[in-house]
Amino acid sequence: MHQYLIVCPLVFLAGFVDSIAGGGGLISLPAYLAAGVPPHLALGTNKMGSTMGTVISTARFAKSGYIKWKLSLFAAACAIVGSIIGSNLSLLASEKFLKGMMLFALPIVAFYVLKNKDMGDNKNTGSLTEKQMMLISMAAALVIGTYDGFYGPGTGTFLLLVLTGAAKMDLRTASGTTKVINLSSNIAALVTFLINGKVLLPLGITAGVFCIAGHYIGSGMVVKSGQKVVRPVVLAVLLCLFVKIVKG
Repeated sequence: MHQYLIVCPLVFLAGFVDSIAGGGGLISLPAYLAAGVPPHLALGTNKMGSTMGTVISTARFAKSGYIKWKLSLFAAACAIVGSIIGSNLSLLASEKFLKGMMLFALPIVAFYVLKNKDMGDNKNTGSLTEKQMMLISMAAALVIGTYDGFYGPGTGTFLLLVLTGAAKMDLRTASGTTKVINLSSNIAALVTFLINGKVLLPLGITAGVFCIAGHYIGSGMVVKSGQKVVRPVVLAVLLCLFVKIVKG
């Protein structure tokens, strides 16, 4: 019972943060570990809750018309491939090299967010062709999907930054597309962990209900408030991820 008392409230908070700017895994994954769940079981069970929550926020963005479906589905296919590769590697590999890369990359990403205050709301928004947007989105989905399957925290944040920065999407469309890609990579990783017996089903399903509530509330805020809400949350997520990696 103590596992539920620790995990469920924190997973609700993780779902709320994740639906706005990604990075919910920074909260939910340590919650499982703090509750005494072994690392690989924590990764798998976390994917179950995350997947359930992301379904809800994806549906809210779809209902509001902020998803480019053709682009998103092609990108989602790439995310699935990447996530399967990453989640299989996570069952075998050390995180040491990945953490070193992240320590180098995160300050650069944070500087980019600070410098670009508009995050997808400027004169360059929508300046690329549909084909260019699709190619950038597919490449990002493959690379970041691999990271999501392997480790995960910050996935949605990284996708959001690439789609607003490199693919020149407006913030709400980028958020909607991010949800489709993230949902696809989550499902692929979850299936891999289920096949390998690395998911605690009762805890995962219960936590998933709390995650759904967090995603529902958070995604509604993005649809209504857009960039005003997202940018500060992105910066907070990047800071938390950097501190977590430094502490190990």
